[in-house]
Amino acid sequence: MKSRGVHLQYSFEATDQRGAALHNPLFELLTAVHEHGSIQHAATSLGASYRHIWGALKRWEAALGEPLITWAQGQPARLTPFADRLLWAEKRARARLTPHIEALRAELERVLADALDGSQHVLTVFASHDLALPLLRDIANQTHGLHIDLRFAGSVDALAALAQGRCLVAGFHVPALQNMQRGSRQFAAALKPLLKPGQHKLIGCVRRTQGLMVRPGNPLGLQGLADLAGRPGHAPRFLNRQSGSGTRLLMDHLLAEQGLAPEAIAGWSDPPEDSHLAVAAALAGGTADAGPGIEAAARAFGLGFVPLIDEDYYLVCLKDALAHPAVQKLRAALADPAWVLALQGLAGYAPSHGGQVLALTQALPWWHFRTARAGTRAPVAAPAR
Repeated sequence: MKSRGVHLQYSFEATDQRGAALHNPLFELLTAVHEHGSIQHAATSLGASYRHIWGALKRWEAALGEPLITWAQGQPARLTPFADRLLWAEKRARARLTPHIEALRAELERVLADALDGSQHVLTVFASHDLALPLLRDIANQTHGLHIDLRFAGSVDALAALAQGRCLVAGFHVPALQNMQRGSRQFAAALKPLLKPGQHKLIGCVRRTQGLMVRPGNPLGLQGLADLAGRPGHAPRFLNRQSGSGTRLLMDHLLAEQGLAPEAIAGWSDPPEDSHLAVAAALAGGTADAGPGIEAAARAFGLGFVPLIDEDYYLVCLKDALAHPAVQKLRAALADPAWVLALQGLAGYAPSHGGQVLALTQALPWWHFRTARAGTRAPVAAPAR
């Protein structure tokens, strides 16, 4: 088959864009036909005429050299197998690239903001992937005169960027303290070397629910990590997150806590995905049966969700940076009622100490973690709140 060129472009508009949406008329058309099962209904949903949609389909078929629609008089329109594969492959690629698209858009917005208004503050934030932070960026930009240059990375990479001076603020997440009374060797080993009491300060951001994203309706009846193991020959297919991500650390922690061996879970060491949305898109496309992620990502792709644990998402900066005008504006945005309202639209999210400064030793479990002697219990962590 002859290769087809792919051209990308962007534009400047009077209104802000929400999320990392990329508009493409072909995939908008295929999605409409897939959802409505009728060319006429697809045309109505897109605000176009039947003739226009029919002509567009024919032009796309000529450009791609493949049929896109199976249709007969009196029968519902259906995507061809080629069109189905194309649509799902594009959705998965889009989900994988969302953090990078967000970073590109943020950088372009920064360029435009600098050109239009040199007085607006700019704050570079490296942060673990999250669906609420783009909403925070919008609130900060629209109401508080702050442009957040948001760069998504794993929790470890985000904290490393802070240590290397590549950002003023970093974002990471850990299980809520009441769920970690015995601490966690996994989180302590990965994150503790990058955070120093007295030198770093946490800024309260949000609480969210992590769990297993599963196929729609949860056909395998999965209720937790234990259900992923112990089914010789019938093990569910698991799609993991990349090493260094906070979600991968969480999975490693929960696995160790439950005494489960990674090798007992089919797919645990297979090539991973690097965001919640990428895992969700893969599950929606039938690549796997389960994968870790936040509830909001599961709902975005119509998946089932099995909650496992609540976690706190923190922002962190050096103590001296708290006086920086951009950080002060960030804290004001986190304390804004608009932030609480925005979180109401995301499943599994709740505000948590928005904008408040917290000490590491009060909020993080590993500062109280000690190896228990034989026959004794590890000390219980002091309350976080």
